[in-house]
Amino acid sequence: MHHKPHFYLILLLLLSMLPLSCQTKKDTTVKYKHTNSLINETSPYLLQHAHNPVNWQAWGDTAKQMAKEEHKLMIVSIGYSSCHWCHVMEHESFEDTTVAAVMNTNYVTIKVDREERPDVDNIYMNAVQLMTGQGGWPLNVITLPDGRPVWGGTYFPKENWVDALEQIAKIYAENPEKLVEYADKLEQGLKGMGVIEPQKGPLDFDKSMLTSSIETWSKSFDTLQGGMRRAPKFMMPNNYAFLLRYAHQEEDKELADFVHTTLQQMAFGGVYDQIGGGFSRYSTDMKWHIPHFEKMLYDNAQLLGLYSNAYLTRPEPLYKETVYGIVAFLKREMLDKSGGFYSAVDADSRNDQNELEEGAYYIWNKKELKELLGNTYELFSQYYNVNDYGLWEHNNYVLIRQDEDAAFIKEHGLDATAFAEKKAAWKDKLLDVREKRNVPRLDDKILTGWNGLTISGLTDAYKSFDEPEFLELALANANFIVDKQLKQDGSLYRNYKKGKSTINAYLEDYASVIEGFIALYEVTTDKKWLDHAQKLTDYTLKHFTNAENSMLYFTSDEDPELIMRNVEYQDNVIPASNSIMAKNLYKLGHIAFNEDYIEKAGQMLLNVTTEINSYPGGYSNWLDLMLNFTDPFYEIVITGKQAKEHLKALQNYYIPNAVIAATDKNEDYLDLFEGRWDEKQTWIYICTNRACKLPVQTVKEALPLLEN
Repeated sequence: MHHKPHFYLILLLLLSMLPLSCQTKKDTTVKYKHTNSLINETSPYLLQHAHNPVNWQAWGDTAKQMAKEEHKLMIVSIGYSSCHWCHVMEHESFEDTTVAAVMNTNYVTIKVDREERPDVDNIYMNAVQLMTGQGGWPLNVITLPDGRPVWGGTYFPKENWVDALEQIAKIYAENPEKLVEYADKLEQGLKGMGVIEPQKGPLDFDKSMLTSSIETWSKSFDTLQGGMRRAPKFMMPNNYAFLLRYAHQEEDKELADFVHTTLQQMAFGGVYDQIGGGFSRYSTDMKWHIPHFEKMLYDNAQLLGLYSNAYLTRPEPLYKETVYGIVAFLKREMLDKSGGFYSAVDADSRNDQNELEEGAYYIWNKKELKELLGNTYELFSQYYNVNDYGLWEHNNYVLIRQDEDAAFIKEHGLDATAFAEKKAAWKDKLLDVREKRNVPRLDDKILTGWNGLTISGLTDAYKSFDEPEFLELALANANFIVDKQLKQDGSLYRNYKKGKSTINAYLEDYASVIEGFIALYEVTTDKKWLDHAQKLTDYTLKHFTNAENSMLYFTSDEDPELIMRNVEYQDNVIPASNSIMAKNLYKLGHIAFNEDYIEKAGQMLLNVTTEINSYPGGYSNWLDLMLNFTDPFYEIVITGKQAKEHLKALQNYYIPNAVIAATDKNEDYLDLFEGRWDEKQTWIYICTNRACKLPVQTVKEALPLLEN
């Protein structure tokens, strides 16, 4: 419900909707005149603000207690290290001593890294969306001393920011009851957002919901360039993971072609780093050409899995090249010696004028390329479109492809082997030159949930390409989580940097890690990953469950209370923590014969069915779960001394509607294994809800038993 705020608040809210202008951040002084309490934090984003003249505090009880004792409002300013407009506002306002004086005099100021504290970000993002109808980062909110919001917006030019702060401070000094009254009304509106009403009825899902959702969704498909018919274009890996699976199971060639067009065009585009591998966060245009150049771990982790699975359905060399490119990028730029992966690489880096400029690290001009490539420049320029098609701005080019290698080789009458060598030499040379430039800033904090996604992505890559290194990286990552992030009480930490973990994990972390551990169990047959997944699941159900609707809160009941506990259920770039967890419960239910898990997953799905058709793209992971209920879902059981060989052979096939349990020992820690050991033969059992078909001895015999 929306309420009309006080006149002054309406005026201030209008300020938050002013348009942005493109600017870059100037060089900051080397000798720091100011240092605030953020110097004691580990988050790169918070440390970026440690030398602002603003008296920033980190989120926590200390800042809130200070606000209460000093009878001051709080400014809660939220962003992340690779956020361009966060950098702009920092330079314009937070580095300005005049602005800082207004902030410090009238407010207790708090800086929040949204990636470390998604719980705080979620609450205040909802508040700003209620107040202004839009959101984004930087996110700047003014709250009462108790943390309840009264005003907010995103980026503000300096003059508007100062004007707003002064007006609100005046209202609080003269008529504080007006802000309290507005906070009360806004709190009620916040509590009404995202309320999940428990749905009653049998867990019997109709396939028509899947078909109607895709029919609605397909009206937005860009069948020429892939993705949705709009700009900017986000990759949304889970959307295409679901559509790939649906097209495969339902033998929908038209839908499959759309997914493959999307994957091809993304990999051809400038949104994929043609020289160094890895994807940027999104493209600003319709043809995937000009990216917002920041690279996020969560995108690349999920795209690893998407391209790996797509390769199993259509073994395009481009998909393999893309997967290997992502892994090369992750190893080179994101891998910590602990085995964990860092969070992000900034979009901005310093150009020749020593100014921070978006994309400066990645772009090329013709003169530079001609000097570097010599007599191979002409061929390079045709392959990577150093022409009108690849032109960006200021005579700079973002490399982009238009042709598969086989087609390009044929068109130019080239030798395939010689061209592959030439292409590798181009990449090596340009990468070497690029690494001598000013590198973008690195967000080197390690987030548990994003690493869980990476375990899953690497595991999928290992299954598709049988590359031992991919599994080694996944295992090192998983062991990092167990060794560094898993506490003695069975809970997890959210963050890690240089040996220090400080924040309790959220549902996103538990769900993603459990998913990764299940995937590891399926490919390694190592029981310890299943045990970890089971224990983390039990902890999650105990401490995150919303008893009213069977959904799961984003925060644990052991965390300090915020002004409300949210339930995250809409899928986004990262799927909703509830949808990931519901799929985990479904899988574990089938592996361990736990009917309660399967029923809970079904109830969670039932709760969101009333909203799915209105916005299918926001529920793609739920739709993926729905396929488990509407189509046959299998337990594949392999027992015998050659179990691992059979398992590896089975991984050459895309089988999204199954869980796999295999053992090459005479053990029965799962009911699935009981009574199925044979000293002489290795058997493959294809089961549905505990009922198994007659066992077979080869993968070739097993595959027809998995047909719908």
